[in-house]
Amino acid sequence: MMGLWPLSGAMEKQATHSTVRSASSPNRAVVGAVLAVALVFGLVRAIGFMMSADGGAVVDRARAVTASQEVVDRNSVLLKPFPIADGRWRLKADLDRVDPRFVAMLIAYEDRRFYAHPGVDPLALARAALQAVRNGRIVSGGSTLTMQLARLLAPRPKRSLTAKLVQMRDAIRLDLAFTKGEILALYLTLAPYGGNLEGVRAASLAYFRKEPHKLKLAEAALLVALPQAPERRRPDRAPHAAESARNRVLDRLVAAGVIEADELGPALAAPIPSRRLPMPNLAPHLALRVAASGTGSRQALSLDAGLQKTLEDLAKSRAAALGPEISVALLVADRRTGLVRAEIGSADFFDERRAGQVDMVAAIRSPGSTLKPLIYGLAFEAGLAHPETLIEDRPASFAGYRPRNFDFGYQGTVSVREALQLSLNIPAVRLLDAVGPTRLVARLKRAGAAPKLPRGGVAGLPVGLGGIGLRLEDLVTVFAGLARGGEAIRLRRTEAGEVAARPFLDPRAAWHVTDILRQTPPPADRGPQGFAYKTGTSYGYRDAWTVGYDGRHVIGVWVGRPDGAPVSGLTGRTAAAPLLFDAFERLTATFGTGGIVPLPLAPPGTLIAAAADLPPALRRFAPDQPVNGTQVREPAPTITYPPAGARVALSRGADGLPRPLIVKLDGGRPPFQWFANGRPVEAEGRRRQATWRPDGPGFSTLSVIDAGGRAASVTVYLE
Repeated sequence: MMGLWPLSGAMEKQATHSTVRSASSPNRAVVGAVLAVALVFGLVRAIGFMMSADGGAVVDRARAVTASQEVVDRNSVLLKPFPIADGRWRLKADLDRVDPRFVAMLIAYEDRRFYAHPGVDPLALARAALQAVRNGRIVSGGSTLTMQLARLLAPRPKRSLTAKLVQMRDAIRLDLAFTKGEILALYLTLAPYGGNLEGVRAASLAYFRKEPHKLKLAEAALLVALPQAPERRRPDRAPHAAESARNRVLDRLVAAGVIEADELGPALAAPIPSRRLPMPNLAPHLALRVAASGTGSRQALSLDAGLQKTLEDLAKSRAAALGPEISVALLVADRRTGLVRAEIGSADFFDERRAGQVDMVAAIRSPGSTLKPLIYGLAFEAGLAHPETLIEDRPASFAGYRPRNFDFGYQGTVSVREALQLSLNIPAVRLLDAVGPTRLVARLKRAGAAPKLPRGGVAGLPVGLGGIGLRLEDLVTVFAGLARGGEAIRLRRTEAGEVAARPFLDPRAAWHVTDILRQTPPPADRGPQGFAYKTGTSYGYRDAWTVGYDGRHVIGVWVGRPDGAPVSGLTGRTAAAPLLFDAFERLTATFGTGGIVPLPLAPPGTLIAAAADLPPALRRFAPDQPVNGTQVREPAPTITYPPAGARVALSRGADGLPRPLIVKLDGGRPPFQWFANGRPVEAEGRRRQATWRPDGPGFSTLSVIDAGGRAASVTVYLE
């Protein structure tokens, strides 16, 4: 930053002024003559440069200055900036968002007549020349902030009188083309602060993790001092040099009356930052998508930075507790407007073990049981069932498709309300068989989802239990529609556009679904929630889901391995639901709602009745085509998880021992006896699953024998 006249502040100029005045009269004459010759020479050369063909190039360069692309939240809080092409952090400075005291300190120290001179300060140049003659060396500089900006816009390799005159010419050009505020904003955007940091915003974020409108006195003084020698004074590499420079700024500003004397002590005692901090990196997956597709240097999203940071920390800690390769995705939307308030694509963007750069909000996965509420809603809408309708949870075959409940047990006769709250598979398939899987897929699309059908594109009954591909965003969109009483709404990441809602489900049916989900039992160690929610687990423990909503927000959670590998025992209820409850707690704290926002009341015409008071046709589910649900006898047992030949990843607990694995079977007649490598496994005899703690990695054989003496076994490899 130093040319023939090194850059220094107005305070240095003032400090040496008395020395010049004490020179003898002959010396003054000599100085005056030298100064006059220099000024005339400089004026002639400056006029020549001003008339040259390239004299306006600096103005064009100033207008073409590019800054880092920024993604900000709904309150203009920076979520994530992106470096410019050569890797420098150059954040555009906005004077309205820079501490006015910092600006006053900068001008007082560097260029006290900034607002009065035309880009070049003749008095400062004359003083610098007099001091150089008097001391036989360069004592202080005469560069203005505008001249410094000119040098930043057109750096020259050699320091010479010609280079300085070019700066003077360019400074005058800049002063004619821009306002003082625009010149100051350009300087604060381009000023070097060490390494690849340019501009006061990049420096403030890197050294203090705050925007420059929040600077404290000591911090502002350090940022005033750094551009004079950015590499020699870098606080992360030369803390003593940085501290000395900062303290000189403070001392001279006190002497000039810019800051109060009683502020000096605390400011001098303030520590110097010892390291550079990373730039903000909130919502990195979404920010990358927006930056790649958007135009302009600033993209404003509907997210809330405070909530985003809180939930990112929550997701990271939850994933760490679940295992080293497990990730988490989370999406929060305002159910009234569809605006997304937080979006977390992974537990840790930089964690390679968790494939952190894979955006699981947009990944297509099996939704497990999370679509059951829509199945029940369609049955309510069609008049096939009521929450208090009785329905059978018994073994059944649907044209060869034989679904089983998650625990491979059966509840017998239950109410539809209980069937949905317990997430029973057989009743859900019975209802889906009645309403039709094609209708389910069509309603998903009308709700705003983009389901991916299995190969062949034919919707069968398995779609109701997860035999379809959906994204977390799709699920949140569908549940937002349920929360709105059957009105579909598109999720948005920006405030632009209007809310365009359209019905996709009868509002009374949607209310019944919400009323049932609101009473879903909470996970272990959790109290009544006050919001509606549904969990889901995909086949083979690959995906754990939960989606919940209250009167204001919808939250969707996914937990699993991004590579799709199974995780033994990973379920929506045990892995995803606790995270949902924690997210709602942090959501209400962030938005100050004082708790869960109540869900809406039942719409007019909603039938609310006990089972005995229902019309006869609704007391028991009996579709017009009963041929679809024929009871069958259980076949021989088959171990369904882990499947034969599978490679199962073991995880270890705090005691260093392998964590238990859940093993499941289909068919057979209880009670059952389980064996692992020939040794009995303790299990509830009438349940179709057992908990097995392996000895360690390697091949293992699992076997089961039912009450009829029929057996099944599989061999798996544990790693």
